[in-house]
Amino acid sequence: MALLLPPVSPVEPIDPSGPGLPGRAVMTQRWADLAWLHWPVAPEVVAPLLPTGVRPDVLDGVTWVGLVPFHMQRIALAGTPPLPWVGTFPETNVRLYSVGPDGRRGVVFRSLDAARGLPVAVARVGYRLPYHWARMRIERRGADLTYRARRRDGTSSLVRVRVGDRVTPTALDHFLSARWGLHTPWRGGTAFAPVAHGPWPVHQAELLELDDDLVVAAGLPRPVGPPLVRWSPGVDVAVGWPRRLPRTWV
Repeated sequence: MALLLPPVSPVEPIDPSGPGLPGRAVMTQRWADLAWLHWPVAPEVVAPLLPTGVRPDVLDGVTWVGLVPFHMQRIALAGTPPLPWVGTFPETNVRLYSVGPDGRRGVVFRSLDAARGLPVAVARVGYRLPYHWARMRIERRGADLTYRARRRDGTSSLVRVRVGDRVTPTALDHFLSARWGLHTPWRGGTAFAPVAHGPWPVHQAELLELDDDLVVAAGLPRPVGPPLVRWSPGVDVAVGWPRRLPRTWV
């Protein structure tokens, strides 16, 4: 008997404006003061690290590993005011770029570090995300920003960048930033959680200092060579509830 496989869906186009949420937002937040550090990597290196049914997203034959420290601000549940204190904190994520079996582009978080315990617990349970609590701070001196993180086990990250002028995003900038959801393991399968936000404002940035353990701790090879560096003042974000992909896809 012939094995019936689901049809291969076309990959969605890269759209800096995004499709919007398919339903009501579960929460809103602002992602601010983001430093984007990215290294190219062969797709076969990261493929085993992705959820079931998800493959690396590739541009010009390579995919990318991202180290992204930023300031999470004003988390609010749908229809409620932003949470005081607990809803604003530094965060750093290690991310990969993915395509689901339905053709949706997304990200896969290999790790996320945050400086508030409650959001860590909620994200682990509600979105199955690999959050870690860490001591973190962001320091700004003129055009220079320093991002620090340190977990209880000593795993740490130090990123210092100098922000330059705003630039017109390149095709690669759009590839890395125009992501409208995340793929995450979900009860033996895979789920996709949609996000919506405006186009990213992109600035040039110079890497002044980097001393990072988070990429290797996330199961990835130690990056080789200088990263692609960008910075953004941020965007307002709406997040939808994760939905499990059909079993026939994964």
